[in-house]
Amino acid sequence: MKKAFTLLELIFVIVVIGIISTIALPRLGGGELRKATDQVVSHIRYTQHLAMVDDKFDSNNTDWFKARWQIYFQLDNFVNGHNVYSIYTDRNLNDAANPSGDELALDPLTKRRMSGNSLFNPNRVENMNLTEQYDVSNIDTTGCANTQRIFFDHMGRPHINNNSLYGDLLTTECRIVIVNSEGNRTITINPETGYVFISE
Repeated sequence: MKKAFTLLELIFVIVVIGIISTIALPRLGGGELRKATDQVVSHIRYTQHLAMVDDKFDSNNTDWFKARWQIYFQLDNFVNGHNVYSIYTDRNLNDAANPSGDELALDPLTKRRMSGNSLFNPNRVENMNLTEQYDVSNIDTTGCANTQRIFFDHMGRPHINNNSLYGDLLTTECRIVIVNSEGNRTITINPETGYVFISE
């Protein structure tokens, strides 16, 4: 006797696959807000990675820790207050919130400066301008000890300031809320470990 699928069995399988795909595809696709938060999480992790592999310790300088790698969320006032961010190290040790071009991290793929700020045109990473790329209207860092800059030390631990060696370690969860027309999503950074995830 020849074994084969009947027409009824084939129709049933097609219907089941159709139901599964209608449930799964919206979750896989995601909108601009999801893309923006996924990108920011990835870049926070990259900043942490840079801090761990590029230890800034210098026994000849008591302020060496001010050169820690950091991610900085800001408004680009040159283009009507777009929400942008930058990844950089303060090589000058002057605790400046606005880095110079040589202090910015380089994108490993494009070799462009890792900033969305139009100040660094044309050598900036365009998608780090979240307003321009993903229609982000606000980045709320009030849930992150009200700081726009997050620093990481050589062990990957997050700091909320850069004024002392260990006195400014993050002690509570840091929550960064990214907002666009689709709604908002929250990125959480755990204290001490620096573990980064998107809160649902």
